[in-house]
Amino acid sequence: MNISQFFEEYSLLTLSLISIAGFIAGFIDSIVGGGGLIQTPFFLITFPDIALPKVLGTNKISALMGTSVAAVKYSKKVTFDFRLLLVIAASCFIASFLGAKLVHYLEAKTLKPLVLVILIVIAIYTFFKKNLGIHPTKELSLTKQKVYGALIGLVVGFYDGFFGPGTGSFFVLGFVVILGFEFVKASAYAKVVNCITNISALFVFVSHGNFILPIALLMGGFNMLGSYIGSSLALKNGNGFVRIIFLVIVSLMILKYGYEVFQA
Repeated sequence: MNISQFFEEYSLLTLSLISIAGFIAGFIDSIVGGGGLIQTPFFLITFPDIALPKVLGTNKISALMGTSVAAVKYSKKVTFDFRLLLVIAASCFIASFLGAKLVHYLEAKTLKPLVLVILIVIAIYTFFKKNLGIHPTKELSLTKQKVYGALIGLVVGFYDGFFGPGTGSFFVLGFVVILGFEFVKASAYAKVVNCITNISALFVFVSHGNFILPIALLMGGFNMLGSYIGSSLALKNGNGFVRIIFLVIVSLMILKYGYEVFQA
């Protein structure tokens, strides 16, 4: 598809809206995760006739582009322990695969009420615990971090394979509450883990041709811009700012799942 054919197939308005959605998704996702709550539903509404695997593959390319920018940006300010990251990413990969397989035997909607309750508890807990994630709260040994990190990877990875939206936000919460990280460090770790899991998922999508490259690159470019600005703001304004964005994203997830549960 050349440039003229591209603009003949997609209107300027559509491309503009895609660009805006990519920017907003990248901005939010770089701070605390949850960009998929913006980008994926928008894509499904805008292109209702495109097969779901192709939608997911296109969004994955875009998300990986933005997440990579955020990960690099955070890496300049946050010191990573790549041994811990490897353990979390490996457990997440395995659990995500199992979660995706289980979808064939158990409909996702049957567990959505449980996810809704969990999200409400998370929102209430974060709102009333004012100091959550503002400062590091635990000094765990590397061995304990690996064990707890693996458990986080298994639980959140399963969710990623079974449901998906908001995975980054669950990673952030797990790193804050269980590993004792502050919000900025938790966001940084979440971005690196997301990069690794997105790459593994893309091998499947790309090998089956489930992507629209021009759309992915356009949305990805604006996703990168949003990620750069968002991660810059997170690093500049610190943990209190990230905590507020986290509460906003969790609230949006509650509205999303609440709607789906009560409309079922």
